[in-house]
Amino acid sequence: MRMWSRKNSLSGVKIRSDMDAREATVLRSLVESVVGLLRDREADAPTDELAAMTGLRTGHSSPPEDAALARLLPDFHRPDSGSDTSNLNGALRGLHEPEIIDDKLAASRVILDTIPTNGGKVVLTPAQADSWLMGLNDVRLALGTTLGIDADTPEVLDEGDPRAPHLDVYHWLTWMQDSLVQVLIP
Repeated sequence: MRMWSRKNSLSGVKIRSDMDAREATVLRSLVESVVGLLRDREADAPTDELAAMTGLRTGHSSPPEDAALARLLPDFHRPDSGSDTSNLNGALRGLHEPEIIDDKLAASRVILDTIPTNGGKVVLTPAQADSWLMGLNDVRLALGTTLGIDADTPEVLDEGDPRAPHLDVYHWLTWMQDSLVQVLIP
């Protein structure tokens, strides 16, 4: 993949890059995996008679058990001390999680709609580029959590480490996201 570039045209600002077929396949697969996690969470949401009558959707009151999904949908409030905020987090999660999932799915849809199937040019509007940033961030969070990446993870893993090729993908996603941020900064 080439670094993102910014081009001004008569039709407005366009953000551009090129992606080869392998990169497009990897990115599509990762985004689809995140979409699957989010759709499963959405489908498993509790149903509520009041929500059905009012049209207001409610989400789960408890955090996801899956670590990657929990990273994508964290608690809303973390206490400073040992106080219990599970009721507060449950209420906030129930109110806001459906819309958060909608936003994450919308960002993923933009990526899936604009990735060239067999590689090639990627041309985005600034709004689409913002969606790419959101979606790439979600993919990085999910992959990083699955791989157990933290501040102590070395930049390069031993060849025998089964996470090594996945860490390379994580670094590629980081580079892609950073390159996109840099081109969006005026």
